[in-house]
Amino acid sequence: MDKLNLNKINNNIIKNRYSVANNNVKYKKSFEEVFNQIKNNNSVKFSKHAQERMKLRNINLNSEQIKSIEKAIDKAANKGVKEALILMNNTAFIASINNRTIITTATEDQLKENVFTNIDGAVII
Repeated sequence: MDKLNLNKINNNIIKNRYSVANNNVKYKKSFEEVFNQIKNNNSVKFSKHAQERMKLRNINLNSEQIKSIEKAIDKAANKGVKEALILMNNTAFIASINNRTIITTATEDQLKENVFTNIDGAVII
């Protein structure tokens, strides 16, 4: 092999390494952006069980009420609460604060003489 061909091969290898390195950085940045977007998502989720209870108990929430629940979850999180009872308009919501998920719901009728366990905080809104 002559010196000219060897230089071309070396240049191609260097270019390919640089290209692969750039592609890895792009993927890492994209993953990082997606991860941060998911991490910063403040919306509340409702478990399948909670959705079934809401339907069964005819609990309907408008966007303002959902925002109130999200704020209650934020307050509980700021105090270090992990599982919270959120009371709003004679309706109870049990929430996993870390997961920002409503686990179950209860109306005024179910609240009477009921004991809530496995909670470490309550927010009344």
